[in-house]
Order: sequence, then structure tokens, then C-alpha cells
Amino acid sequence: MNEAPTLKSKRATIQAGVPQHNSALFWKIRFSVGDPVAFIEVPLEGGGVRSICIVRDVELDRAREAVRADVIGVPADFAPDGGLSADREVATAQAAAECLRREGVKTVVADRTLPLSFADVIGRAGIKVECDLAMGILERRQKTEEELDKLRHSQRVTEEAIRLGCEMIAGADAGEGGVLYSGGEVLTSERVRAAVNVFLMERGFAGPSPIIAGGSQGASCHHIGAGVLRTGEPVIVDIFPTDQASHYCGDCTRTVVHGEISEELLRMHAAVCDAKAAAIAVIRPGVTGKEVHQATLDTLARHGFPFVAPGDHGASKGAALTHGTGHGIGLEVHEPPLLDAKGVELLVGDVLTVEPGLYKVGLGGVRVEEMVVVTADGAENFNRLPEGMHWK
Repeated sequence: MNEAPTLKSKRATIQAGVPQHNSALFWKIRFSVGDPVAFIEVPLEGGGVRSICIVRDVELDRAREAVRADVIGVPADFAPDGGLSADREVATAQAAAECLRREGVKTVVADRTLPLSFADVIGRAGIKVECDLAMGILERRQKTEEELDKLRHSQRVTEEAIRLGCEMIAGADAGEGGVLYSGGEVLTSERVRAAVNVFLMERGFAGPSPIIAGGSQGASCHHIGAGVLRTGEPVIVDIFPTDQASHYCGDCTRTVVHGEISEELLRMHAAVCDAKAAAIAVIRPGVTGKEVHQATLDTLARHGFPFVAPGDHGASKGAALTHGTGHGIGLEVHEPPLLDAKGVELLVGDVLTVEPGLYKVGLGGVRVEEMVVVTADGAENFNRLPEGMHWK
């Protein structure tokens, strides 16, 4: 290996883990692999950093094509005197510790995702490990144009999946007791979910199971949904997949009702759509997530729907919002910042979901969700789907 240049400081940074599961590490190196990786940066005298990426030997050629680093090596290049463990993760941690030692590092700063295995092995090597909870957060929030294009694509595919699910429900036939039938078989949350999952898989998307929550199940905002779907009942269709090629997520929700829609559901839906529009209208750089959430609360209150804290059984008395207005999104479905009572200032490039909802025990829920990016003078909405509950 090459001699290490003169250090500006003994404080280095490390990110480590499995990039396929660690979005912070993937964002840093832009290399997807299912084995442990360590990425180290050591500041140099005169500015700049020396970057070192340690990957499994069978991934070395791919890493050299994909990763931007001054040194790309394998654990054996940094084997300590006692040798490397047969455990890949421990071996990568040992190599990272030895790399830091050779670089003369006494203290290394890690982000919140550093595995405990790495912290333990590095600490045993006599190097102090410090956690910087803010490391990488602001950088990841401010999406580049390339990232925005990937998010737009993910949202377009997500919208297509939403349409599929909603039209499948709306186009079903109602049988005895209001039970829905499609293709001669009872239509269930599971059948709709399966159709959506196949649709997404064929387009290179995967991720958590979509929410297809009908009737009273929708009163719990994240109930995944199960069983028979019925006419006249609201069905929350919430889909949040990940593009396996880009790793960027989509997230969209619509509410569909088969057949006649009650006055109560129409009133809830109108309030939710107005709240969504009010929240988006407030979004711009410098506004806080708290202010955006307050716009949602104020609008719902004007429609006669107060906020109810999660777990407050008072929600059973009527329809209420029981969660924040939205959240950041990118390589993960849920990222900073939040649009809630503690929301921080928004930045240009923040990509956010705006998803007010109303939930009533015994009736179900109504939620409408869209994705926007904070621009210099407001917000750009990525969504094009209609808001309504009729999809036939």
C-alpha cells in the first residue's frame, strides 16, 4: 500500500456496514453490495482528505469501477498482527481499525449507523470512537438534480401502482352483505396487495408490504389491512416501494370507496384534501416543519376535525388526525426532516411527503399523500393522480 500523506489532524471519519441495508453508507460510496464495507476519510495538511474504502476481495473489481476513493483495498491489505477473523464483518472491522492505526488516527468520528461491532473492534485497538448524530444528515436532505429525477421516477411508478389498486377495488362487483368480488372470487386486502406487488416487481421495485386497509382497519393509520373488502367502506391504499436500480423510494396514498360514498366520508375527504393543499402552499425554504404541520391542523380544525394525540382514546368520539403531516424521503421512506410539532427549518432540495389523514374508530380512515420538493420559491409537486375516492 502507498505511504500515508502527512495528516492535518488525527480526527478521521468512518462509515461502515452493508450498503444494501445502510442507506447512509450507500449514499456516500454509491456502491450496492451485500457484504460489509468500511469507508474512511482522513484529513490532510493543506486541505482535502485521504479516502480509503475496504471491501470484500470478490467485490474489488466492481468497487474500483464504482467507488470514488484514493485507496480501494480488501481486509487482507490491512490485516493486524494477530490476523483477521473468519467472520466477514469482524474481519472488515479489524481491517478498518488497522487502517486507522496505520494512518496515525487516535480519534475517529462515526455517523449514527456505525455497527456496534465496528465501534467495539476499533475501540479495542485503542482508537476512540465518537458518534456525530448530525453527520451526513443535511447533505442527504438537499437532493441533487440527479436524485430528484430518480425520486420523480419512483413516484411515477408508485402512482401507477396506486391506480392499479384503486381501480381494482372500484371495479369490483358487490355481492351479498356488500362483499366485493373480482374475477368471481372474494376481493381481499391480500389479493389487491399481491397484484400491486407483482406490478412493482415487474418494474424493478420492491419494499415493505403496501397498506390496503379497508373499513374499520383504516382507523389505525398504519394497519396493513387484511381480509374481505366491502362496498361503501373507505379503503386506504398506501404504497411506498424502493426502486432496486436507483435505491430511491416512492410514497403515495389515496383512499378509494366502492359504490356510494357517505356524507361523512365526503366531509372527511374534503377536509383532508384542503389540509394537504394548505400544507403544500406553506412550504418554502426557511419555513419550519412545525409551521407546515400547523397549517394542516388549522385547516382540519376549520372543517371541524381537531388534532388528537396518538393513544388518546378521545379519537373514538369522532374523526381526527393522529399523526404528523409528513416526512422527508429519499433512499429511505422515512428520512429527516419531519413535518410535525417539532419540525425544523426546510431547505432547498428537501423532498417531503404531505399526507394528512382523518381516522374514526368503527368507520375507518381517509388519507391523501403526495410528494413535493422544496424549491427556491415554494414547492414542486411530483404527483399527477386525481384525489377523489371514485376510481371507476
